[in-house]
Amino acid sequence: METVGHLIDGKSVIENTATIPLINPATGICESELAMASAEQTRRAIEAASKAYPSWRATPPSKRAQVMFRFKSLLEGHVTEISDLIGREHGKIPHDAKGEVQRGIENIEFACFAPEILKGEFSKNVGPGIDSWSEFQPLGVVAGITPFNFPVMVPLWMYPLAIVCGNTFVLKPSEKDPSAALYVAQLAHEAGLPNGVLNVVNGGKEVVDVLLTDPTIKAVSFVGSTPVAEAVYSKATNEGKRCQALGGAKNHAIVMPDADLPNVVKALTGAAFGSSGERCMAISVAVAVGHQTATDLVANLKTEMSGLKVGGPQNTNNDFGPLISAEHKEKVINFIESAEAEGAKLVVDGRSPELSAEDRGFFLGGTLIDKVEPAMTCYRNEIFGPVLCVVHVDNLEEAMKLVSEHEYGNGVCLFTRDGESARYFSDNVDAGMVGINVPLPVPVSYHSFGGWKRSLFGDLSAYGPDGVRFYTRRKTITQRWPTLNTMDTTSFSFPSN
Repeated sequence: METVGHLIDGKSVIENTATIPLINPATGICESELAMASAEQTRRAIEAASKAYPSWRATPPSKRAQVMFRFKSLLEGHVTEISDLIGREHGKIPHDAKGEVQRGIENIEFACFAPEILKGEFSKNVGPGIDSWSEFQPLGVVAGITPFNFPVMVPLWMYPLAIVCGNTFVLKPSEKDPSAALYVAQLAHEAGLPNGVLNVVNGGKEVVDVLLTDPTIKAVSFVGSTPVAEAVYSKATNEGKRCQALGGAKNHAIVMPDADLPNVVKALTGAAFGSSGERCMAISVAVAVGHQTATDLVANLKTEMSGLKVGGPQNTNNDFGPLISAEHKEKVINFIESAEAEGAKLVVDGRSPELSAEDRGFFLGGTLIDKVEPAMTCYRNEIFGPVLCVVHVDNLEEAMKLVSEHEYGNGVCLFTRDGESARYFSDNVDAGMVGINVPLPVPVSYHSFGGWKRSLFGDLSAYGPDGVRFYTRRKTITQRWPTLNTMDTTSFSFPSN
């Protein structure tokens, strides 16, 4: 049986450590195993990154960018292989996996602008014969802890930008689907990345604890559930590290009476059930404004969902695949059952989907729950599965109040044809990412990704301009070169211009 190891100092490392099974979620079968890194192996990776840092920091940004250009090209040439790895361990359908890889590549494209994004600012003659300028300088060794739902894209949110800014990196992917992240990191070395600049250690809490406490690590990026994000942020900052920790979501789609309903239904179906709802930007709540809107929306969603195809990644005609594990499937089922018990109406029940004979894994079909109330368990919690809840309200203000009062503030969207409503909504809604007639408002690579409230812990969002600021420190230099023997007299007052 194949064993997935680590990448430390440019070398593949598989040692006699504890292993865990890697389960194909589409079949429920263990097809490989993962070597779990020890604390000592993790420290070796940190040491390798630390040794590589001085020379990499001194490498001109244009030369770092050249590595990223080659890296981008290699990923484009290996999309199929990467997508296959994602499908085998995560269960994503190929079209979805390829989309994930492409969004990751876009972040590498942004990193290729290193000479531009790292330019400082210069001011001549801020005082008599005095010039001043600012620089973006790297932090040192930084770390990333990434989730199972985007095993390629989320790591590419982090290390291409961190590395092109002059840092070195230690990545800990999810232990549920590590192979794709490891494969992509190996391609980065093939692109010319020096040994030690990027290291990958697979494991669990033992690895995370080292990354959060080792004084060599200067900053930590994290994506995962809110409870874990909060714990990571607290631990990292208590240790004096910079930290950005992206947590959970409960993304609302508000449907106004004037919305183009056929387009809304298609958009919501894809946004709610794509990737089995295992997206932090998935739409999990549809808020219908007005009784007739709710009635029409539910009826049309039910019809649209009747054509959904659920199954493994081997069939490219499937719309979405399995959930990541048997435990997670059971958790999602419990949310569905709680909705029924608390008085919601189960319109489409996805607990017994039609499957092919080879699909024996952790599948749930699309589920539609109507007449959900804010106090219900299925509304308050992030379900992270193919479940769409419908809430009825009377007006836009009531809908926005729901969004503002929820503990999460990741993404939200509004479907309308009214520009005034859209402008008011985008200006006042309490969420970090807003879509107008766009169900998944994920920012492009040259903007930044991040929610509000308990969806993000830290001051800076992921990738884009915020990513540059997160992985660098601003240094300001003020300089003069006085003529010999013409120094000013001693002054004890605070200097001014």
